[in-house]
Amino acid sequence: MATVVKTHINVFHLPYLALFKSKGYEVHVCAKNDFEIKKDCIIPNCDKYYDINFERFPFKINNIKAYIKLKEIINSEDYEIIHCHTPVASILTRLASIKSRKNGTRVIYTAHGFHFFKGAPIINWLVYYPIEKICSYFTDVLITINKEDYSIAKKKMNAKKIYYVPGVGIDTKKFSNIIVNKEQKRKELGISTDDIMILSVGELSKRKNHEVIIKAISEINRKDVHYFIAGRGNLKKYLVNLSEKLNIKGKVHFLDFRTDIAELCKVSDIFCFPSNQEGLPVALMEAISIGVPIVCSDVRGNNDLIKNDINGILCRPNSVDNFKDAVVRIIENKDFMDNLEENNKHDILNFDIENVMNEMEKIYGEVL
Repeated sequence: MATVVKTHINVFHLPYLALFKSKGYEVHVCAKNDFEIKKDCIIPNCDKYYDINFERFPFKINNIKAYIKLKEIINSEDYEIIHCHTPVASILTRLASIKSRKNGTRVIYTAHGFHFFKGAPIINWLVYYPIEKICSYFTDVLITINKEDYSIAKKKMNAKKIYYVPGVGIDTKKFSNIIVNKEQKRKELGISTDDIMILSVGELSKRKNHEVIIKAISEINRKDVHYFIAGRGNLKKYLVNLSEKLNIKGKVHFLDFRTDIAELCKVSDIFCFPSNQEGLPVALMEAISIGVPIVCSDVRGNNDLIKNDINGILCRPNSVDNFKDAVVRIIENKDFMDNLEENNKHDILNFDIENVMNEMEKIYGEVL
């Protein structure tokens, strides 16, 4: 179970569907078809797919309809395991599974980042914390993917078992072994091999906080620094206007949605990840695997992955000066840059897909 297919099931969970199929299980998926062209919704190793129109905010009328449909499916299919992801889908799933659990179904919930966390808006605690607290009573296994959430879960939640697993796993070999023609790739982007290329990946939203990097770039007095943002979102017009207002329009490049993120990381000098909120970001893990030096915000999830001055630099999320100083420090110190790259490739192995899959197999084994 997850809210959407394209940007969640097919991004994070296909290895686990393959795992279940390899062990002889029948695998069903419930999630909203979020493909622009609906017929493109293909889920490998899925025996049956239910298209359920989940809304991202809990108190939407469509979620009542989704709950009713979900309850019918769960009560009729007699599942051995239900593994739910994303806040709204997991809330509705656990409530819809109350009767099924009495008949032996085991419900697992992976929290990809609680909406309540240190520094979160009070409204998040007022809305999401009570709901998660109640639903934890109907959860056999709660899995957290960062240490802050694990600490909160152990103290506040009532699931039968609570685990920390280091993310959903990434194929570190795939990213560390990538080969790309730097000169040609940069030529496609409109810059030279001598320019300083800074890359960010993520939707153009308040949460991803690209604004702070744009402001930092405006204060770096170098003509050769270029900032590329791969992603789309409703803040694009605002960010374009901001770069124009700061007189750095020619230094900020909006790449929209890209399928060549690994290649972009490989030819970059610095990967900036200034989010205000994260669970355990896959985009950051991929950049670490490639070895590009990291500058990121010191928030939950990011600081699970980055040790300050060892494999990257952590900055206060909204400190323009912090990000500016970090970028300048890296581009002006080649030895420091090389050390960051080397340490990255070593530390990321804890989050490799093989390691995470082994942890998940143990949990599934215990549940069964």
